[in-house]
Amino acid sequence: MAAPRGRLSQWLGNFLSNDDEEESASDEGEAQPRFDRLENRRARLYQEIGEFMFAHDLDLTPLNFGLAHDYVTGNDRAIEQAVRAIIMEKGKLTNGQAETILAEAHQDEMSPDAMNEMLDSVEANLSQLSDLVKKSQHEANHYGDQLQAQVKVLGEPEKANPVMGQLIALTQSMIDKSRAVEAQMRESQKQTKLLKKNLDHARKAAEQDHLTGLPNRRAFEATLREAALRAQANGKALSIAFCDIDHFKQINDVHGHDVGDRILKFVGKLLSDISNDTCHVARHGGEEFVMLFEGQSTKAACEIVDAARIDLSQRTLVNKTTGERLEQVTFSAGIADVAAFDDAREALRAADAAMYDAKSDGRNRVYIAMN
Repeated sequence: MAAPRGRLSQWLGNFLSNDDEEESASDEGEAQPRFDRLENRRARLYQEIGEFMFAHDLDLTPLNFGLAHDYVTGNDRAIEQAVRAIIMEKGKLTNGQAETILAEAHQDEMSPDAMNEMLDSVEANLSQLSDLVKKSQHEANHYGDQLQAQVKVLGEPEKANPVMGQLIALTQSMIDKSRAVEAQMRESQKQTKLLKKNLDHARKAAEQDHLTGLPNRRAFEATLREAALRAQANGKALSIAFCDIDHFKQINDVHGHDVGDRILKFVGKLLSDISNDTCHVARHGGEEFVMLFEGQSTKAACEIVDAARIDLSQRTLVNKTTGERLEQVTFSAGIADVAAFDDAREALRAADAAMYDAKSDGRNRVYIAMN
């Protein structure tokens, strides 16, 4: 059975048919050179990708560009279908949804769990190396001390008989070498500690959003999985919130991306002030934030998030560069009960859907998802 004809096949087919027409025209001396035709095709493809990203206000990142390319050309059927489904349901694709699609499409690649497992393995190996270096350093030091003691017992080489003198000289040489090994061991131990420290920094960097300082989506997904298992084991409530800053594109367009970044950091700080051992906040991507409430019902979580929404909406924010007062900054949010779904990710999608309902009904409000 033949595979279905995707958008890439159609796109190439159109260009091939254009080639046929242009080739026939070339026989009559009326067609442009093939190089010009290829350039035109490339320009049209870039234009389609750009229009798609602009229409959905996607950040200009390599990952988003790749997703737009796969959708426009039909190069990846799974990505094309996922994007089409969201557009049909929501009318617009967000940065967070784009990240979700890419993560699910590339789930066969190294996952966050696999990355953590690899880092744990490296850290364990470094710990073993550190212990080995420390032990070897101690043994080298002990060996040198023992040899030095024996040399003192044997006496001075120049006063001993020739054979004994050679033995003493050989022993002294071994002492010097053991001291050199000890010094190398100390340096190796120092380098091992530095490697472990750098590994800790790398682990933190891989799980932190550099703009807001909050955990990133990768870290949040790990927290979500662990919290879902705890909630299932102890029977306690677990609620998840999906928050999205309203009219964020307009903020960037009117005031510039520097102001937009400061807004993201401000909202991130506002939400992080809520966080504690049972409330986890992370930046999910773009202007989207996610929150996880352990031991809190959806009603209780809604009250907490709504209080933050009211706080933000009542703030008077000013552009520090121009002194110009900004329009009211608000966010919309959706809340879902994780226990009501078979998978924690389904709960996140339900919260996302509730957030879109809040935006459709006027924005600057918090909705609870229907189970």
